Amino acid sequence: MASLKESKLRSLKRSYTGGAMVAFFIMSTILIASFGLMIGLFALYVSDSKVRDEYAEARTLAEMFEESEKEADSGFMRLLEDAGNVYIITDDNGNIIREHGRNTCDLTGGGVIDILGMDEASNEDAGGSINNELEDELRQQFEDELRQQLEDGLSDTNVHMPHDQGIVAHALGNTINVYPDTENRIIVPGAHGRIGFDIEKILHEIKAKLSGSDSSLAADGFLTFPYWLEVPLSNGRHMIVRSDFTIYFREVMILTFMALAVAILTIVMLIFAVVFFANNIHKRKKLTEVFFMDEVTGKHNWLWFITNAESTLRARKNAANKYAVLDIVFVNYRNFCVCHSVEEGEEMLRRVDEVIRGNITKRELAAHHSAAHFAAMLRYDDRDALEQRIRKMISELEVINSDHKFSFWVGVDRIGASVDEKGRTVTRKNPNIEIEYNNAGAARATISGDDSAIAFFDEKMVQEQKWMDMIHENQQKALDNEEFVVYYQPKYDPKTEKLKGAEALIRWMSEEHGMISPGKFIPIFENNGFITEIDHYMLRHVAADQRRWLDAGFNCVPVSVNVSRAHFIESDLAEQIRDTVDDAGTPHELIEIELTESAFFDDKKALITTIERLKGYGFTVSMDDFGSGYSSLNSLKEMPLDVLKLDAEFFRNDDGTGRGQIVVSEAIDLAKKLNMKTVAEGVEARDQVEFLAGQGCDMIQGFVFDKPMPGSEFETRMR
Repeated sequence: MASLKESKLRSLKRSYTGGAMVAFFIMSTILIASFGLMIGLFALYVSDSKVRDEYAEARTLAEMFEESEKEADSGFMRLLEDAGNVYIITDDNGNIIREHGRNTCDLTGGGVIDILGMDEASNEDAGGSINNELEDELRQQFEDELRQQLEDGLSDTNVHMPHDQGIVAHALGNTINVYPDTENRIIVPGAHGRIGFDIEKILHEIKAKLSGSDSSLAADGFLTFPYWLEVPLSNGRHMIVRSDFTIYFREVMILTFMALAVAILTIVMLIFAVVFFANNIHKRKKLTEVFFMDEVTGKHNWLWFITNAESTLRARKNAANKYAVLDIVFVNYRNFCVCHSVEEGEEMLRRVDEVIRGNITKRELAAHHSAAHFAAMLRYDDRDALEQRIRKMISELEVINSDHKFSFWVGVDRIGASVDEKGRTVTRKNPNIEIEYNNAGAARATISGDDSAIAFFDEKMVQEQKWMDMIHENQQKALDNEEFVVYYQPKYDPKTEKLKGAEALIRWMSEEHGMISPGKFIPIFENNGFITEIDHYMLRHVAADQRRWLDAGFNCVPVSVNVSRAHFIESDLAEQIRDTVDDAGTPHELIEIELTESAFFDDKKALITTIERLKGYGFTVSMDDFGSGYSSLNSLKEMPLDVLKLDAEFFRNDDGTGRGQIVVSEAIDLAKKLNMKTVAEGVEARDQVEFLAGQGCDMIQGFVFDKPMPGSEFETRMR
């Protein structure tokens, strides 16, 4: 197909929403990520501020503790302890040498008691009597709290307390391991020391908050998590201070509102994206429909047809199917528009489109191509069944208007299943529906007459197409290599049978194909415009031959050279002919310029001007093939011609009534009265020669005397 149109359509589909979609997702990601980062930074700032403040207090407490030791002021120490601080003093080996305050964990609400195990050897070093008393006190505390648990209904609790491993408690069916200080807590590096979080306590606090039993929390806090801060003392000792990490309700609300804002923003953007892209997809669909809509029928146009037809042919599932491409022509369309109106004609086209679409299945295609042309692609299995189906469609098309019976020509090009050399079905890789439609059009062009008809593109047409391609490919090379040869057909006086002139005819002597007759390449040259090059080529060679023959002493006669109607768009045609002949040094009276009858239907004023210039330069001008088409006697009145050549059809297939002889006789008489000479071409019988001689015809050209011959043979005729 037209690959440029197809690629632009694909680009349009991609770009219509692609850029906006990418930009939207990039901006959305950046915005949501920014809000998430802002929430994280806020939480980090709050937690860091709280820990920083608590650590400052712990430092102050450590300094006060060391000052009390220096002053040996037991009152100051009691004041420090009465302040409610919970702390532990360890030596440089990590052994506990002093502890104050209830530990952070108990079994209230299902938790555990944090019992600090003691190492006996280290305790003795630190003062065994003090540590033993502390251990007894802690054991008693643990037993009291367990008893309270049992009174509260925790009847399944069992306790085992080894002296060197800590405590293992079984509460409510859950096993909770409680180990000495270094294993009972998670100690993590902090900005100003080590921070220990009691995990069991944290879980207990969360559970209490969720269950509503939050009496252990700070009065103005939302959640309170205990943790430990380690502050270095002198002599390698450390003070481990219990602190509370309190999350206040206002902080929770701020974080909640920020999270909700991000969630709402995300939802809004998602809704916007869905609406935006759905709307754009809908608009793109509508735009595609307009792009593929035919302005006359309101249905599918040619671009839609080639796009979808080629897509259908490329599909793997259709490789085994056979298709037929149809060129359907409304024969009487222009006449109908002339007799009625363009609007009524377009209404007929819409009806034609409806009938065609009514005769195809969902897997087949049809569209308006241009003017009175329609395209269709049908699936078929059998040629005869396909033809019957097309005839049925034509019969419906012929009666789309009750007041008229229309005619339709249908050209058909069949596309077989796609198979490889081994007969296996394979995918069609590069189908070109325009070529297939052109083949269907070539078949349709062979139809003539006024009745509806069907023509199938066949192998003969393929060969003709290949021949045309060969002509196109080799025409310039043949011209450059002078493969075109001039033949001459003599003209004789019918009374004396003496040589009076000749016509220059062309032959193609191809190295590959041998001699090619003019009928096989001249029509192609006329269609592709190369005929103008041939005209100049013939004129140069004829003028050169005439000059050579004159120099050789031959009694030369005028030679006529055909000039195509395509030349008459050139305002300086007469000057081109003059200069070409002058370059060869040939007298102008030895060159006759033949114009075909069809040239007289072009710009008449330009034609008359060119003829008058040629005559002014001394050239003879003749009309070729008079009577072959729709000759106008008015043309003879206006055109200042010198010679009238009667078409060969005047002398063939005589019906015996003598009507043809009457026409020829009157044409000769008319030419004489207009001071024109007459030449009868295509004469093949002696009785025709005698008749023409009796009517006063000036020259005869035909097989009755000579066939076209090479220049060397024509020289013998001049002798």
